[in-house]
Amino acid sequence: MDFQKANSLATHASLLERLKDLEDQQSWQQFYCTYRKVIFNFAIKHGLSGTEAEEVVQETVITVARNLPEFQYDPSRCSFKSWLFNLSLWRVRDQIRKRHPEDAAVHRQAGETDRTATLDRFPCPEEDPLAALWDEEWKKDQFERALDKLRRRVDEKSFQIFDLYALHHWPARKVACSLGVSLTRVYVTKHRIQALLSREIRHLKPEPAEA
Repeated sequence: MDFQKANSLATHASLLERLKDLEDQQSWQQFYCTYRKVIFNFAIKHGLSGTEAEEVVQETVITVARNLPEFQYDPSRCSFKSWLFNLSLWRVRDQIRKRHPEDAAVHRQAGETDRTATLDRFPCPEEDPLAALWDEEWKKDQFERALDKLRRRVDEKSFQIFDLYALHHWPARKVACSLGVSLTRVYVTKHRIQALLSREIRHLKPEPAEA
């Protein structure tokens, strides 16, 4: 495990420990801001409305708070991403049950409960066909957060070059002409910022085993 991964894992475990104090508003705000978007988008892609997706976010956060006092974090057994995936998926299914309460028994899955203190009751998300959808949103969220951090670290012209060439797929010559820079600078800037972005994404990953 390299230094960045070890540091990220330690920070992540530290946040979960701080969240056990329900009065720690700063840590809860950090958690909400970090994971709200991925939970919301996962719910939307599952077919929920914006209002239903917001309720999924709120109920997932409440479920996290309810479980954390007894929760034992052990990434060697199952990842935090797996844990949050299951909590979010159960809240999505809650919304489906609200639409069709007569089908509640069909939607409720084996082992599903609001009180889950350990990871033993959670299958890893690779075992669920919806895992690909969750993983897609997770990676997209990490990319956007990493890109936002990087935007504040590099100069404006360099970020414009990278944005047009790497993200919007403009031809390198068109980027050079539009921004008044050399073709060499376009290539070098793209390579440099791509490396920084990849490093930032790795730093955001809470657990070294996660893709």
